[in-house]
Amino acid sequence: MGRKILPAGPGRQLTGLYYARESRGMTRSELVRLTGVSKQQLSRLENGVVRLRLDHLKPFANALGYSADQILLWGRYPGTPAGGGHIESSDVLRDEPQREAFGPRPGQVVELDIRAGMGGGGVPSRELRKDGRHADAVKPEGWVFPPGFVREELHASPAHLIVLDTTGDSMVPTITSGERVIVNTAHRTPTPDGLYAIRDAFGAIVVKRLQLLRSSQPTRVKIISDNANHPTEEVPLNELEIVGKVICCLKLV
Repeated sequence: MGRKILPAGPGRQLTGLYYARESRGMTRSELVRLTGVSKQQLSRLENGVVRLRLDHLKPFANALGYSADQILLWGRYPGTPAGGGHIESSDVLRDEPQREAFGPRPGQVVELDIRAGMGGGGVPSRELRKDGRHADAVKPEGWVFPPGFVREELHASPAHLIVLDTTGDSMVPTITSGERVIVNTAHRTPTPDGLYAIRDAFGAIVVKRLQLLRSSQPTRVKIISDNANHPTEEVPLNELEIVGKVICCLKLV
């Protein structure tokens, strides 16, 4: 039976610190022992009595295996489960004298602070969590798309979308280096065939065309570059990490 999620109390909202701890199956006593933070302070931070800042979360990041940014933006940051309560980005503050808002505002689509490779070599993920998954930084400003466009054209929820800046020439002429793509992170199965953002062997995000080889046993996936000068690869499906399906390209003309 799963752990019971308790309400935060009238007028309060459970923060990302609470959900990060629960996702690890860790009790407050265990987290207190690992970090040295008092149980009273931990309770205040989890229940929204104290507004979270990056400096509050530094002691918890290593113990929980999430970056401070992920905990602050829980549910909106790639790599954190959607749903449940989370701190809105307008409530997330940097530990800086300006105390300015950090991260995309509610309803905005996040852009990862990396360039997705297309043959020119992507930038590796900045951090690897204890569970082996990657934690990518996000840019401080998000993208705003009309709700009708997201709903009727992209057929997705803004919470599942990310924007990637691309580099390289392997997907020319479909995607040119420097163009941005919108990725639906809720679609991580390579069907139907099409463009997907995937992790390469170095942890970098790359955009490629995937073709599922359904007749092969075990199931394999062909990784295709639209530029004929780049080779095609095949890998077992269970060895491929799919970030999401590319559903739109943002082009400058």
